[in-house]
Formats: sequence, structure tokens, C-alpha cells
Amino acid sequence: MSDPSRAPDREHIFRSLYEAVYADLLRFVQRRAAPDLADDVVADAFLVVWRRLDELPREHEDARAWVFGITRNMLLNERRGGQRRRALGVRLADATTQRGVEAEADLVVSAVDLRKAWALLSEIHQEVLGLAVFEGLRAPQAAAVLGISPVAFRLRLSRARRALRLRFDHLPQPSGTSAAVTERTTTS
Repeated sequence: MSDPSRAPDREHIFRSLYEAVYADLLRFVQRRAAPDLADDVVADAFLVVWRRLDELPREHEDARAWVFGITRNMLLNERRGGQRRRALGVRLADATTQRGVEAEADLVVSAVDLRKAWALLSEIHQEVLGLAVFEGLRAPQAAAVLGISPVAFRLRLSRARRALRLRFDHLPQPSGTSAAVTERTTTS
């Protein structure tokens, strides 16, 4: 039997957490799911938080990361169920790579803004950068969201930053295809 005197504390803790995290969590989900699903995902996440409130970490930043982790897991489960928001992006990326070296040269020559560079990043790189930049999580909290060690998170973050820089600055990819493009354009 639960202690009735503890119920108001539980509600107060949940309400405080909800008010502190809701806006950031909604933006987190909006960047990762269809806009019409964001409110439902956040509501479901807070339902899980309410049910698991006894597991809430004591430190504010850790509690925030815990809620983000729950939400991320819900999004991953939804993706596993066939509701992928990036399906069209993946098909477009495949079509772009199949167009060949000339299309890649056009892509390199054209102006690439940050949005386009972001779209070229892998989902893992986007996730790591998003947690660090958009959500403002430090390595220990972001690592907890992903279920990895802080050292592994820092390594992924470093790789993601390098990948973004490569795409944003038009630096040649290690595959050597841009060297062939440069050679062909200088001999023409």
C-alpha cells in the first residue's frame, strides 16, 4: 500500500520536471519525428516518466538526460515499427550517389548551406550533434541518452563535427572521386 502523505511530493516532483523539460523535449522530438506526432510522443514520454518516477536521478541535469533518453528510446521503437521519417531522404541520397561523378561535381561546385550539409550527415552524426548543440547536453548526460560512455560520446561528437565540416566546406571525400573530377575538369 502506498503512503498517501508522499503523493503530493510525487506530483510536485513530476510537475517541476515537466515544467523544466517540456519545451526542450518538444523541440527534441520535433527535430526527429513528423510534426503531427511530436505532441503525442512527448505526452507518451511523460506518461513513462510518471510511471518510472521512482527511478528519477537526483541531479537536475541527470534527470533531464534521463527524460531525453526515455523519449529517444520511444522514437527508436517507433522507427522499428516502420514509421521512419527519413525514408524519403535515404532514397534521395541513394539516387544522388547513383547519378555519378558529373552530378557529384555539380554538387561540389554548387553552394552548400548548413541545411544541405546536415542532410548529408548520417543519422548517428545528426543525433550526436543534436544532443550537444540543440539540446545543450554535456557529454555525460548526452552519453546517458544514447546509452554509451562519455568517452564514446566525445569520440562520436568529434567524428560528427569533422563529417559536418567536410560536407560544409566542400572538402574532398576520402573515396577519391573528387580528385577524378578535378583531373577531368582541368584537362578539358
